[in-house]
Amino acid sequence: MNCIIVDDDQLSCKILEGYVAKSSSLNLVGTFNDSVEARNVITKRQDIDLVILDIKMPEMDGFDFIMSLDNPPNIILVTSAEEYALKAFDFNVVDFLLKPVSYGRFCKAIDKTIRYYSRKETSSTGDEEIFIKKSSTLVKLKLKDIIYIEALENYVTLNTRDDRFTIHFTMKAIENQLPSGLFIRVHRSYIINKSMIQSIKDNTLELLVGDTVKSIPVGKSFRDSLLNDINVMAR
Repeated sequence: MNCIIVDDDQLSCKILEGYVAKSSSLNLVGTFNDSVEARNVITKRQDIDLVILDIKMPEMDGFDFIMSLDNPPNIILVTSAEEYALKAFDFNVVDFLLKPVSYGRFCKAIDKTIRYYSRKETSSTGDEEIFIKKSSTLVKLKLKDIIYIEALENYVTLNTRDDRFTIHFTMKAIENQLPSGLFIRVHRSYIINKSMIQSIKDNTLELLVGDTVKSIPVGKSFRDSLLNDINVMAR
């Protein structure tokens, strides 16, 4: 995986560079002390798979950095401030490391990233679990329990039968991180769980949400992809 390090602490950068050099799974593209410069590099390039990102930085902190990207790569946050741990889950980061970062803990984070990175390339049963922040609590959620995802400006809502979770994410970013065998984007504002489709008529599909039916618009540019993806038997 191509990775970059973004941290304004020179000593921390040197330590992380040493850890990356020991990993056969990582290729260090660059180290940046300026988060704005790093953002410009990610925007121009399409091959950055992982960002090892400090939170407390001048000009643009780690959270603002993530929000500024339309399609963030995998993110591992590093910080000396433990109080940011809960907030980090709002941004769907792969892992959260406290400074000083030990080599063993770094390796665990990279192993987790590799699993996370490859998950969308493999078939999924939906039994994979993620943790979503709700108020001050982290709630465990199985992917197959997500019925649909809706875009709301810089947020998305994950809708299940009994609950709704709001996280800081773009639709493009969350689409890229969900297993394509289970989810499909059908509109610029909607991603749906294919197993929950009840019917499709014209430019609308219906999902079963508990005991009710939810109508979801199907965008014209997404309709052919949807019909090609599901099993359609027609005379």
